[in-house]
Amino acid sequence: MNLRQYEYALVMAEEGSVTAAAARLGVAQPTVSHQVAVLEKDLGVRIFTRIPRGVAVTVAGRAFLKEAEIAVSAARRARAAARASGGDLTGELLVVASTGLATNQLAAALGELRRIHPRLHVTLVEEPTPVEMEHLDHLGTVDLVLYHHLAPECGYDVHELGEEPYAVILPPQHPLHRADSVRLEDLAGEGWVRFTRGGLLDEQIGQVLRRVGLTPSTVARASQIATAVQLVAHGLGVTMVPASTVPTPCTQLARPLAPALSERVLVGVRHDPGPAETALLNLLRQQDWSTPAAFSSARALAASSV
Repeated sequence: MNLRQYEYALVMAEEGSVTAAAARLGVAQPTVSHQVAVLEKDLGVRIFTRIPRGVAVTVAGRAFLKEAEIAVSAARRARAAARASGGDLTGELLVVASTGLATNQLAAALGELRRIHPRLHVTLVEEPTPVEMEHLDHLGTVDLVLYHHLAPECGYDVHELGEEPYAVILPPQHPLHRADSVRLEDLAGEGWVRFTRGGLLDEQIGQVLRRVGLTPSTVARASQIATAVQLVAHGLGVTMVPASTVPTPCTQLARPLAPALSERVLVGVRHDPGPAETALLNLLRQQDWSTPAAFSSARALAASSV
C-alpha cells in the first residue's frame, strides 16, 4: 500500500466513478482501476462496489477512507514543512471562521499571504455545521479558527487579535438615520432582518436583544450579511451586524450602538504550528483593528446634518 493508492481511492470515492476520477487525476482509467484493485487486494476487503452509474463505497471502504484521508493530509503537511524550511511556503492551509467575523482584516491578511507565498493554497470555510466541524477536527486538517468565543479545551492555542464592534443597519429614510448612535431600545417597534436560525450571528443578535428586554418581530431571514443589508436598504426592516462586514456602498446605513457593543476576536492555532500557520497569524496581528469604515461614514453623515 502507498499514499498514491490512497489518493486514487479518495478521489474515486468523491467522484463516484473511475472515469471521473481518472480525468481529475490526469491519468488513464486503467491506472486508477489497477491501483485501487491492488489496494483492495492488500487490504483484503472491497472498498468499492459497482453500481449502474459508477461505484459506491462499501461499509469497510468508508472506515478505511476516513483514516486514509488523515494519512494523505499528514503527508501533504510533511512535504509542505520540508519545503518551507527553504522559505518557500507550499501545501494547504485550512481556515475556519464564524460568518462575518473580521471580514476585512481576514481578507487583507489572506491577500497578503497569497502575495508573499503564491504557491500556498488556502481554503476558507465559513461557519461549518457542528457535524462538518466534527469531521474536520477528526481529520486534523483545521489550521486556524476565528471565533468570538473559544473554550479552553478547544484544542487550539488561542490568541486575542482585537475587538469587533457591532453596528445597527437602518433604512435610508429611518428617523434615526442621521443619529450619532442608536440605542437598541429605540428600535423596539421595528421589524428585524435576522440570519439563519441556529447560526452564531443570529444567536448573538438574539442574546443582545433579550438582554435589553426586546422581543421584536422577525420580518425576514438571510444566510448572507450582504443580503440582509440589502433587504434593510430597501426598507424591509433593521438588522445588526459586525461593523467590518458592511458592504462599502452601504456604510452610510450603519450606526454605532449606544452603549457600544463589541466582541473579542479570537484566533485558535493548531498546537505546534508550522510556518504557514505562523505566517498567517502574524499577518492577522498586523491588521488594523481600530474604527471600522462603516463608523467613519456614520460620523461624517451625522456631522453633515448638523
